[in-house]
Amino acid sequence: MDDTILQVKNLTVAFKEFTVLQDINLDIKRGKIYSIIGCNGCGKTTLIRTMSRNLKPKKGEILLEGKNIFKTNTKEVAKKMAILGQSNTGMGDITVRTLGSYGRFAHKKWWESEGGNDREIVDWALKKTGVEHLQNRKVNVLSGGERQRAWLAMAIAQKPEIMILDEPTTYLDIAHQLEIMELVKKLNEEEHITIVMVLHDMNHAARYSDEMIVIDGTHVFNQDNPWKILESGVLEDVFNVEADILKDEDTGKPFFYARKVIEK
Repeated sequence: MDDTILQVKNLTVAFKEFTVLQDINLDIKRGKIYSIIGCNGCGKTTLIRTMSRNLKPKKGEILLEGKNIFKTNTKEVAKKMAILGQSNTGMGDITVRTLGSYGRFAHKKWWESEGGNDREIVDWALKKTGVEHLQNRKVNVLSGGERQRAWLAMAIAQKPEIMILDEPTTYLDIAHQLEIMELVKKLNEEEHITIVMVLHDMNHAARYSDEMIVIDGTHVFNQDNPWKILESGVLEDVFNVEADILKDEDTGKPFFYARKVIEK
């Protein structure tokens, strides 16, 4: 049985004459966590935005459970795939609970109000993300970490099978970064949500991912488990950094510390 939930096939994305991504092919397997990494400007966010239907490709297709997302009804896609962008600053003047309830829109007709099942799911989403006690507060008065958890509550209220995240820890301090990464891991393990995310911190990517996808020069440079990625020369070849790779005894995952920039 094929456990692929999302497939990127021969994807090319360009802005006028400038090609950002070329002939990208990816198979995203159900129930795993994937992190997309690469240097600034390599096309990570462009890939995520295209996978989220926010950008149309020049060539190729993206299949969600075998169906082209650009030829599928928006609500049908939203029932299976939740998306969180890099900067969630809109809709600040609403309560956390109202924001969470927006996650149910894909499952209702436009004239339907929130039903009993919807209320139960929103309650579940708020509790799952740890913002149940904040549900009557306005989103715009929350801390960065609280706000990101509130947006995650909205996303999982969709009851998605896959969640696309663009740098979910951006602008957060170290404690809140870890808080969000642990929450993402929990949603994957307990709710079996497939996660695809762009991460800036490669040590976070190595610690929390089943596979890392390295983008370099418009192409996929490599895709594999964290150990194979970090030991494959990616740090030197893509990031121009000489580093020592160590093992986290608690998780068994690799981490590194950079020693110097490689002059080329």
